[in-house]
Amino acid sequence: MIFSPDYRHFVDVMQNRRPARLPLYEHIVSSKSMEKILDARFADLERGDAKDQSEYFRQHCHFFEKMTYDTVSYEVCIGGTLPGHMAICGGQGPIQSRADFDAYPWDDLPRLYWSHARPRLDALVAALPPGMKAVGGVGNGVFELAESLVGMEYLPFMEVDDPDLYADMFRAIGKLMSAIWTEFMPRYGASFAACRFGDDLGFKSSLLTNPTTVRQHILPQYRRVIDIVHGGGGLFLWHSCGCIFEIMGDVMALGINAKHSNEDSIAPFDRWINDYGDKIGLLGGFDMDFLCVNTPDTIFDKVLELGRRFRKSAKGYALGSGNSIPDYVPIENYLAMIRAAQVLRTQDA
Repeated sequence: MIFSPDYRHFVDVMQNRRPARLPLYEHIVSSKSMEKILDARFADLERGDAKDQSEYFRQHCHFFEKMTYDTVSYEVCIGGTLPGHMAICGGQGPIQSRADFDAYPWDDLPRLYWSHARPRLDALVAALPPGMKAVGGVGNGVFELAESLVGMEYLPFMEVDDPDLYADMFRAIGKLMSAIWTEFMPRYGASFAACRFGDDLGFKSSLLTNPTTVRQHILPQYRRVIDIVHGGGGLFLWHSCGCIFEIMGDVMALGINAKHSNEDSIAPFDRWINDYGDKIGLLGGFDMDFLCVNTPDTIFDKVLELGRRFRKSAKGYALGSGNSIPDYVPIENYLAMIRAAQVLRTQDA
């Protein structure tokens, strides 16, 4: 099909308006999956020199254009540039005590981040095809960084044993994120249709921490970043996995423009539309398990059926997975979802 990307369709979704053409959205697509679809090898170039990175982002952006997205998803995560063992995947992080906190090089962290991020973001912006903007920016949210610096299983001990340190930890994370986003917006904001961070606050049945902690320590730092994005003329997309309905009203009150991530075992996507579709844009709709275990024909038919309903019942809706496309999602199943979305576009009134 002839396709000309136009990021304004995605902006309509972010502003909770029905776009003239149904947009696609993915939080992340594995570079290895991109390589298989494009029949090209480029994933390792992201870590190379300027020439390598230029080629990496040429291919990265080409993938999203070829798959008929209007935007290119990409972020540089803060956690990947922090010194010490990052404990988001388990174990103890570098901060377990007040002495650890005081000794941590907080003031140097923005410099460490930008030395890593700036070449990548510059190469991304230079590679954006006509009509396309990026979605993403500075990766990692407040709770994810706390998990990285302390460790998920150690955070509750810190909260009880040293509540002042616990509070200072979240304030320091918010200060760090604010410093980075404050530099990001004037430098790159115009090239991004939406700015986002991912911060998984829940699992299948509940929040990962108590709602009082979220409201007292996490959301005030969210507000700092969201205000910076909005103050720079940007739109803010919040990605969070898990059963987070308990604090959705609090998060929306901060001014998020749209929400991504859904899982059928927690709630059908229709609930997100029924509860929040009149207030914010909603992205995704198709559970990763659904995309992994079914045949391409089943996925194609179901995406046609449900995608048509989601587009009709939500004001701002962009179609995609409920989370991301990692290596283990079968390529043919992902492509079946894409093909169905393209058919839906031909059926728009």
